[in-house]
Amino acid sequence: MRSAKAGLQGLFAVYKPPGVYWKQVRDAVETNLLKDLNKFRRPAPRKHIYFLPSTVEGADGKELTITATEQSSLVDHPLVSGPLFTHWKMGVGHRLDKKSSGVFVLAAGKGTKKLVDCHSAHFTRTYTVRGLFGKATDDFSDTGKLIEKTTFEHITREQMERVLSVIQGSNHKALLQYANIDLKTQEAYELAVRGLLRPMEKSPPLITAVRCLEFAPPEFQLEIHCMHETAQYLRKVVHEIGLELKSSAVCTQVRRIRDGVFVLEDALLRTQWKLPNILHAIWKSKLKVEAELQNSQAYRDFYAGSSEEEETEMDKAGDETQRDSEGNHLIG
Repeated sequence: MRSAKAGLQGLFAVYKPPGVYWKQVRDAVETNLLKDLNKFRRPAPRKHIYFLPSTVEGADGKELTITATEQSSLVDHPLVSGPLFTHWKMGVGHRLDKKSSGVFVLAAGKGTKKLVDCHSAHFTRTYTVRGLFGKATDDFSDTGKLIEKTTFEHITREQMERVLSVIQGSNHKALLQYANIDLKTQEAYELAVRGLLRPMEKSPPLITAVRCLEFAPPEFQLEIHCMHETAQYLRKVVHEIGLELKSSAVCTQVRRIRDGVFVLEDALLRTQWKLPNILHAIWKSKLKVEAELQNSQAYRDFYAGSSEEEETEMDKAGDETQRDSEGNHLIG
């Protein structure tokens, strides 16, 4: 039991099915954990010494005396104390709404602190998004209220690729703006090549890469790499793609296939939401999470150094301007 409790401290991923709220997934995982933890053998009940009155045969007949006896404490009896585990601290990573599915990161025990670090690291996530040309709805999904129907026969894959290039280009400019570093330096260039550029503060949703996986009108499928997004934002992207192509489109599926270091192969299916599987998943992910957080820390250190250099240059420029103005004043 002690080793199980010690091992339940970290991050792991489960697969969230569509049509289920994220809170239901978290509660189901916690319920299964508690059930398995309570299957362990209970500690032996504590013993207490009681001094009880009793009678013994004496010279003058029966005499009253006090006898020390050892008895198990009823406080530790299962029928009195109930199950040993009634709660286990569980945290959730980037949430998925009811309609979406895919990799859903959870934290157990002290692993909730790692969620804060991952949030500050601004990890990217990857989705496969399915769309359908020819109609528009009020919530951009195929289950929303129908607003209009349009033609789509004129749309080609080349047109789709051009629209996706524009989306990626505009988002890349926004990413550079929010990253706020000088790309002329060698270190910044290497970070950009490795795909480690990211905003260090809160920003709007940003798409770092997008490509078309399938194109069979009216259906299509995209792969989108992004950060700070929501499932509803991705549905809106599909809607806007339809408008750019002089048509309309609705989103039929949002499926997360990667969240930071966690991919689909790491996500435990519903039948695997059990203590041994979760312990193994936490152990397996520890090194990957630590390595990614170290990369993020290196970027934050570089970002902090760049900011300090910029401030120093600005201070120098300000001092020179002040000296020039003072000199001109004295000459005048």
